[in-house]
Formats: sequence, C-alpha cells, structure tokens
Amino acid sequence: MGLERKRCWVESANDPATDFPLENLPFGVFESDDLRRIGLAIGDRILDLHACEKAGLLGNLLSSQGLHALAGDGPAQPPPLRRVAVELLSEGSHRPQVEPLLISQRDVRMLPPFRIGDYTDFYASIHHATNVGRLFRPDNPLLPNYKWVPIGYHGRASSIVVSGAEIRRPCGQTKAPDAPEPAFGPSRMLDYELEMGFFVAEPNAPGHPIPIDLAEDHIFGLCLVNDWSARDIQSWEYQPLGPFLAKSFATTISPWVVTLDALEPFRVPAAPRPDGDPAPLPYLFSERDQQRGAFDIHLEVSLLTAKMRAAGEAPFRISRGNLRDLYWTPAQMLAHHASNGCNLRPGDLLATGTVSGAAPDSVGCLLERTRRGAEPLQLPNGEQRRFLDDGDEVILHGWCERDGFPRIGFGECRGVLVPPWQPGND
Repeated sequence: MGLERKRCWVESANDPATDFPLENLPFGVFESDDLRRIGLAIGDRILDLHACEKAGLLGNLLSSQGLHALAGDGPAQPPPLRRVAVELLSEGSHRPQVEPLLISQRDVRMLPPFRIGDYTDFYASIHHATNVGRLFRPDNPLLPNYKWVPIGYHGRASSIVVSGAEIRRPCGQTKAPDAPEPAFGPSRMLDYELEMGFFVAEPNAPGHPIPIDLAEDHIFGLCLVNDWSARDIQSWEYQPLGPFLAKSFATTISPWVVTLDALEPFRVPAAPRPDGDPAPLPYLFSERDQQRGAFDIHLEVSLLTAKMRAAGEAPFRISRGNLRDLYWTPAQMLAHHASNGCNLRPGDLLATGTVSGAAPDSVGCLLERTRRGAEPLQLPNGEQRRFLDDGDEVILHGWCERDGFPRIGFGECRGVLVPPWQPGND
C-alpha cells in the first residue's frame, strides 16, 4: 500500500534529488560505536531503530515484526514499523524526542543488511541472454528452455560485500583459443553486471512450494547488485555445470533495502511477450502478477577510472536501463525457486541477473557493450575499455519516478577494482 504524502521535518528528506524521502524509508544495518544497529535512511540521515525502541517510541514493533532478522535470524515484515516511522518523522509530530536519535550517514559504516545464508542469481533479462548468446551462437542465441523456465544458478553468499568494499582482481584458469593448454593467472576480462536483488522475508517449509500469488508475501524488499564476472575464466569453466570461480570471488550489494510497500506506486505490468512466445506454465502464471508484478526502476552504470579520479573528473555514465524490461518477474523467480520444495530462508538473496534493454546504451555489462572486447568503449578523456582495469570504480544507481509521487532511490552500489593478491599486498 502506498503511504500518505506528508512533509518531513528532516530537511534533507525534502530535497527533490534525494534517494530517501519520507515515502521511501529503506532498511539497513550499520555499525556505530562497535555495535550493529538497524536503521531507516531518511535524507542524509539514519533513524536508529534500536535507539527508538529504547526510548519507547516503537512499542515492541522491532521485535514483534521480526526486524531483528536484518541482523540475525527469523522472518521480517517491514510495513507496520515504516508506518510508525512516518508518523515520527512527519512535521508536527515527535521531533524533540526523535531528532537526537538521528545519525549522519557519513558517520557510520554500513554493513550487509542481512546475514545472507544463500544466494541465487537468475538470468531473467531476455535482451541480455540474446546479446550474449549471439556472441557465441550467432544463429541460435537463445537455448530452447529460456522462454519456459527462469534460469538461475547457486551463487556464493560468503563473498557478498556491501557497497564501497574493494574488489580484488581474481586469478583463475583460462585458455586462449590458440593455446595448446590452459594457464593460471589474473583474469584479463573482468566485468561488472548491473542487477537488482530481492531478499526473502518469510520462509517456506522444506518440500512446500510457494504459489505464485503468494510469492510477494515472501519478499522483504529490493537492492542493487553488481555480480562481478571474470569472463575469460567463465568461458573456460562454465561447461557443463555453469558459473563457478568466475563469479564466486565477489558480489557487491547496496546497503539499503527498499521495501515493496515503498515501491507500490511504481508497479507496472510484466513485459509483454512477443507473438509466438509460450505462455508461462500454470505454476508461473498469475493474472495479478502479469498486471502489476514488474517495477519501473531506472538503472544506470557509471565508471570512474584511476586517471579520471586523479584529474578530479566526474564518473562517466556507461549505460541506462530499466528493471521493467525483464522477461521474468520477481514473483516468478521466487515461485520457480521453491517449486521443487526448496526451502527459502529469511535473508536469502535472489538476484535478477544482468538487466539489459533493447538499445545498445541500455546493456548491463561490458561483455555486451564492447561485444566481448571487439568494439572498445571510448571514454571522454581518451581512454578505452574492453574490460575493467585495476583502479576502475563501477557505480550503480537505481531510482523510481512518476508524476504525482516523490522520487525514491536505492543509494549507491560501488566497488573499486584492485590488483590481484600477492604476498605482502594486503
């Protein structure tokens, strides 16, 4: 449900350019005075929910709604607490009691918003799948199962890091087409992947699938995801079982989780399927999901090279796309994940896979943008990129806009690439 529009007494929350107006209030976990705490982003501040609870402003909502799951275990449901927070932060309300409980975002260290037990990455953008398929199978880019089943693979939860963490270039086994045998060394084709992720709130019991009409009841909210990829390692190792070391070295997520109720005004119908495409099988089809199961979220990727940083230049926008272009909705991905009885747990992360659109400047990775390095990306300062160099910083942004509603956003998801590990360079 959308929230009634009110004016916030936190002035930075009323800035039209902020990601975090009163209508957003995303959840995150931060470290202050060596303590893990749960907060809501409001303008350039954080409302400390633990301090609010201690001051008696939340009743028992923090515990009764399971929001300790953000820092521990158990299901979590955000809407009731968000409604109370709106009242606390609205003009003419509890400013004298609440203002001392606000913390500047600059003064804390953000942590991953959940203790992530499992991570699954999908392949839900048909434009991405087609573009990549054409690079390797020009006459048959999509495999026969793509339009029938949401494709995914089990990722590595232990290497998920929050925005701002350095990303160390991985080493691995690669094989050049003309080489007689593979070699081991640093990846030379390091790439980013522009994705969205969604966190599981409510679990399902082992052996119990989740009906698609109930799938969104199990979703806490969405965040930005950069699933870093070593394309040269990937191309050698991925057959026959798919991604492994090319993906498991690092995945960056944004620290703030935007809830489904905050995204309610920005729902749109699922992307229409072209004539001749099969309808989803019954367990993946819901009239309600088809009418409102996608989200109009603008996404963009920017690049800041070491040379640009040294010159004081601004990041260069590489691409801009939209989450609404996905072939599969979040509800379809989650329902499919649980369709065999797989039990999902609070804090599990499911990601969409690379989000790409139909236009050349809306693709979500360098593999597509440079056609596997054949057409280098030209930067304004004269530099070129086929893939990422050490010192490159990739910055993802996501936001929603609609007439009559304030803009809401996801903050930043950024990571800078550093050289591969060697003894003594930690």
